Amino acid sequence: MARKRSVIDLCLTPKAEVPGPVRYVVSTLVWLLVIAVWSGLTYGGVMADIFLPSPSAVLGAFFRLTEDGTLSQHIWASLQVVITGFVISSILAVPLGLLMGTFRVVQAGLEPLVNFIRYLPVTSFVPLFILWIGIGIEQRITVIFFGTFFQQLIMVADVSRGVSKDLLNASYTLGATRRDAVLHVLTPAALPGIMDTLRITMGWAWTYLVVAELVAASSGLGYISMKAMRGFQVDVIFLAIAVIGLLGLITDLIFRLVSKRLVPWAS
Repeated sequence: MARKRSVIDLCLTPKAEVPGPVRYVVSTLVWLLVIAVWSGLTYGGVMADIFLPSPSAVLGAFFRLTEDGTLSQHIWASLQVVITGFVISSILAVPLGLLMGTFRVVQAGLEPLVNFIRYLPVTSFVPLFILWIGIGIEQRITVIFFGTFFQQLIMVADVSRGVSKDLLNASYTLGATRRDAVLHVLTPAALPGIMDTLRITMGWAWTYLVVAELVAASSGLGYISMKAMRGFQVDVIFLAIAVIGLLGLITDLIFRLVSKRLVPWAS
């Protein structure tokens, strides 16, 4: 008869599954700890308000900007930029990455150039994008695209390269053509890794948002953060950062749910 393992035993065993309620309790405790340390530093007078606003000050800024509609307007502006840039990048990077990881000739042609470009700092291209494209939403979308596309390309190619060759050989043995092997064996086998790649790079897209909206923007969370810095409104800066983090968390959750429905064989 199998021995029933205790929760502590499960928590201390590498890669062992723990019950769902335990995960929620641990997660809540960590959040409470962060808020407690934050409250202790601000209400206890350890940090001045001008450097670190209190939780109530950030909440006050949230209600103030929500009441006059400012916050929703800038959230919508940022969502448009991030989602559009990310979708365009993903539509191009996924098929190209699959080809790069599958066919050596495509890898030989693209990989040196892609590896060179992906190490270039996105921030250094912002003045050029403004010069080439202007200061509209297209320039901000281009920053998101440039920041995520080359990383996605390399990561999708690695996922495709990691698919076992035995799977392809088995499909050839069963009479599959090369086209069938790519479309019906390699692509489904790589799909769980591709979904993980998209989820991870979505987080990078949110981090590039501030870069995209810091210069020559007139709306968005990065813009109100920059505007608040000029007026020493630290509570608004913290609010903008918190909202970006929350939106990133929501998109991460959406990707996890979509992955469970789209690629159930991954688990």
